[in-house]
Amino acid sequence: MRTRGMWVRAAVAAAAAATLALSACGGRTEAEQGTPGQEGAAGFEKGALIGVALPQKTSENWVLAEGLFNDGLSAAGYQPDVQFANGGVAEQQNQIQSMVTKGAKVIIVGALDGSQVSSQVQQAKDSGATVIAYDRLILNTPAVDYYVAFDPFKVGELQGQALLDGLAERKGGGPYNIELIAGSPDDANTKNFFDGAMSVLQPKIDDGTLVVQSGQTEMSQVVTQGWKAENVQKRMDTILSGKYSGDTELDGVLSPNDTLARAALTSVKQAGKPTPVVTGQDSEVESVKSIIAGEQYSTIYKDTRELVDQTIKMVDSLQQGQQPEVNDTTDYDNGVKIVPTYQLDPVIVTQKNAKEVYADDPILGKEIE
Repeated sequence: MRTRGMWVRAAVAAAAAATLALSACGGRTEAEQGTPGQEGAAGFEKGALIGVALPQKTSENWVLAEGLFNDGLSAAGYQPDVQFANGGVAEQQNQIQSMVTKGAKVIIVGALDGSQVSSQVQQAKDSGATVIAYDRLILNTPAVDYYVAFDPFKVGELQGQALLDGLAERKGGGPYNIELIAGSPDDANTKNFFDGAMSVLQPKIDDGTLVVQSGQTEMSQVVTQGWKAENVQKRMDTILSGKYSGDTELDGVLSPNDTLARAALTSVKQAGKPTPVVTGQDSEVESVKSIIAGEQYSTIYKDTRELVDQTIKMVDSLQQGQQPEVNDTTDYDNGVKIVPTYQLDPVIVTQKNAKEVYADDPILGKEIE
């Protein structure tokens, strides 16, 4: 059986061959305080510039992160420089270089393409800055010091299990017709989400419980460039018209995030088909409303406040000349090194537990009152 470490090495090899941004898969170890010999703990002045290079605004979580980083870093006494790469990879490369030129002491990178910023983070490292990979692992470079993220492989596992649970709950006995959707091939988490889900679903495909009528079961066949809803809707329109004519029903859809889940649901609705069980991720407001209404089946809650807060804690430790807290020093291999990681746990959300999960969320809590 392949271990998560083996998934990582396979992902890195594929990235080198196909220039896809693939990421490492996570495991769990007991929390550790820093890593012996880890660089980037020399300390610096409190009012230092902290660069935050984020990808495109493809989900509500990224937009929320912008405000949280600006407010949180400012409140902690730093000068935040938060940038989005809405113009693409080249723009993010230039943004990181600019942060280096400005003298940023820490550069936090939510990579648009984790395989395309190695030169820029090496420049940051050479300048004396510490590099923290945020949410998406930066690949094939020794210049990334730390990684902070919700466990992406676990996200996929939860999505796969939610699909099975939803099918049993809403569609009766199998076999079930399903279709698969993956994220953008240049997102470092896409392979982990997909591999995590398929670790749950593939045995059910193999034994005939699940049937993929389109025959599209490889990640390369189901990726969604740019995480764009219109790409999923177009693909689903084609599949529905070609494979689900007549009385053949689509029972379920594995979707890696909420935006694509809603696109799949729109396609099914326009085709006049019954609502399938559809998974998601990010707990976007419209999808939470859909879940409460009994349409979209599930989402994943990854509290962006926790992720940003943990990242700022890392910055504080570095400012004080201390090694940041990590809780995984074995599983996140970027192809060159094992990156010390602080890993948070994602939470599956369905109609049944939404009220409990979102009780303390200032925005989503209001949607379920």
